[in-house]
Amino acid sequence: MLQTRPQFFRRSEGFTILETLIAIVVLTIAATGIAGVFAVSIGTNKAQGEIATRTIEYAEDKMEQLQSIAYLDAATNTTVWPTTLIGGTGLGGAMAGGATVGGVTQGAPVAGYVDYLDSVGNVCNGTVCPNGNPVFYQRQWMIQTNAAGNLKTITVVAWDLTRIGTRGQAPSTTLVSSKSQI
Repeated sequence: MLQTRPQFFRRSEGFTILETLIAIVVLTIAATGIAGVFAVSIGTNKAQGEIATRTIEYAEDKMEQLQSIAYLDAATNTTVWPTTLIGGTGLGGAMAGGATVGGVTQGAPVAGYVDYLDSVGNVCNGTVCPNGNPVFYQRQWMIQTNAAGNLKTITVVAWDLTRIGTRGQAPSTTLVSSKSQI
């Protein structure tokens, strides 16, 4: 004796081509919407990473420049590249008693302890850059001398001026190094 299934079981054995096509269309629309979010996220992360990398590079450049100056130098101009032996502040000369020169407070640059860079790292003359390029980055530094006068702590901060006031904090880098008098 052959058993047959009731009619409602035979019709629900699988999906029809129409149902499959509708599901594919819905999934495609959803995937397209999500892909747009991923594209924006990837672009934003790339830009932020590139800017952060540049602030690190520019802070390191300034730190190397300051570390190459003699401990008691009070005249080398470090706000220009290449440095000149006169017209600047050097490392503050012979300071004692815990003296500090310069500053690293954003928005409060100290003359002789700040420089500006264009988008590719060229040092600008004040706020005027070569070829009329706008200023993108700012570096500030300060030098602190210990009470004995034999150790200087150099702090350099570089940040992207174009991102100040935008969403979140502007990418910045702070480096700290010491230099001793031998």
